[in-house]
Amino acid sequence: MTSIIRLIAGVPLAGLVTVILFLVMYALISSEAELADKKDPVKINLGRKIQDTDLANQNQFDRPQLDQPPPPPPAINNADFKPEVEGVQAVTPSFDTKVDIGSGFNPDRDAQPLVRIPPQYPDRCQGRTDPGVRKRVRVEFDVTTDGQTTSPRVLSSDDSCLDRYATRAVLRWKYQPKIVQGEPQPRIGVQTTFIFILEE
Repeated sequence: MTSIIRLIAGVPLAGLVTVILFLVMYALISSEAELADKKDPVKINLGRKIQDTDLANQNQFDRPQLDQPPPPPPAINNADFKPEVEGVQAVTPSFDTKVDIGSGFNPDRDAQPLVRIPPQYPDRCQGRTDPGVRKRVRVEFDVTTDGQTTSPRVLSSDDSCLDRYATRAVLRWKYQPKIVQGEPQPRIGVQTTFIFILEE
């Protein structure tokens, strides 16, 4: 019932608003037309002729005249182009002693680190220390023949909360394996110390 009342009251009101808007727009458009009539008309001159430039009559670029022509290339008398070099010929001396100077390259080496990413201070352990205090964790681990780190062991620690994060960081490291007589060997007992500092 209320929707019918709204419809009966709304349709005439909407028609009245529409008529008022049309009248306002008509008044605005007619005032714009009167203002446009008062302006000076725009003059367009269509009779102006554009003259083409004659490229054929323009000055051409003149090459500079050389005072003397360049000299001719030197003549080559030897057809096979082999230079003739005269020098002193001598016989190299011979030594009776046997000297082994070696190659100067020793292939043996210890395990070398390739990737060592330090761990971040864990959020879980931040409430146990003050900012700026250094906490150390010393870890020992082994390096396999393919450069992987295994068996991390905590030797000493200032905070046991940091031990797990130090050993996890070691397991992500990568090494060049130890080489003995050209063969990769496992490296036992590599030690490193992690220093954890909580930033302020």
